[in-house]
Amino acid sequence: MIQVEHLTKRYGDTLAVDNVSFRVREGEIVGLLGPNGAGKSTAMRMLTCFLPATSGGARVAGFDVTGQSLAVRREIGYLPENVPLYPDMRVREYLLYRAKIKGVERRDRAGKIASAMKRCGVTEVERRIIGQLSKGYRQRVGLADCLVHQPRILILDEPTVGLDPNQIIAVRSLIKALSREHTVLLSTHYLGEVEAVCERFIIINHGRVAAEGRLDDLARQTHIEMEAVGPTDRIEKAVLDIDGVTDLKVTATDDAARYRIDTVSGKDLREAIFKAITAGGWKLRELRTVARPLEELFVQITVEQEEPAPEAGSTK
Repeated sequence: MIQVEHLTKRYGDTLAVDNVSFRVREGEIVGLLGPNGAGKSTAMRMLTCFLPATSGGARVAGFDVTGQSLAVRREIGYLPENVPLYPDMRVREYLLYRAKIKGVERRDRAGKIASAMKRCGVTEVERRIIGQLSKGYRQRVGLADCLVHQPRILILDEPTVGLDPNQIIAVRSLIKALSREHTVLLSTHYLGEVEAVCERFIIINHGRVAAEGRLDDLARQTHIEMEAVGPTDRIEKAVLDIDGVTDLKVTATDDAARYRIDTVSGKDLREAIFKAITAGGWKLRELRTVARPLEELFVQITVEQEEPAPEAGSTK
């Protein structure tokens, strides 16, 4: 549904998006993850035809974002980070206005507006003035606007930014429900957002794709954590001698030590480790497998890499 090939955007000497390529298949919900300033919003603005690319290109629902921008816009519902609502209009009035702009046929408008309001949970406030609604409800009105022309693809930029915890939970649940009928690409710098909503992640850092994969594949990348009492050098040697152990890191505590043990392909070697510890006569306090969290990968990519010089302009 979305094919991005070598997409690049420059603002003068600033390289905001650098040779980015990725794909989103039909029916997927994919999270575009990265720190502030990574280039997520710039990439989304190019995909939604708000910005021209400097080089490279993209196709959305089979249409080229440069040469077929009107066709692209008919196929997408776009929620920018700052939803451009009219605060003096009532909810239904606003959605009717948006339906007209988006070319929804007169005979279909009432039904499509009612459907969008119902799906986004704003029917009960349809006669309320938008400026008097909470931020959570305004976000829902923005999502209803995305749906009023029944697009196949939803592109959501930071959909829960500025919401309180209860509102975040509600909007995430709504997005998850919408993904059953729409292909969804959302950007965020919240790791929990991707883990709660998405099937697949793409990490962008300094304008480049730094990593991508499926969350369930990441969960299968496990290591073993152990806490044991005994001489750390001898325990370390005993564990490293086990066939299949590839690395070991030790963190000393007051009366024990914690060990992170990496194994070949995340193989579960707890039984062998247990035997090695008991054979040495040492005390074992804890032994468990731990899935690699997305946070660990994110930190590895975005924190441990050298920071670039400050960039001009907004490249979030």
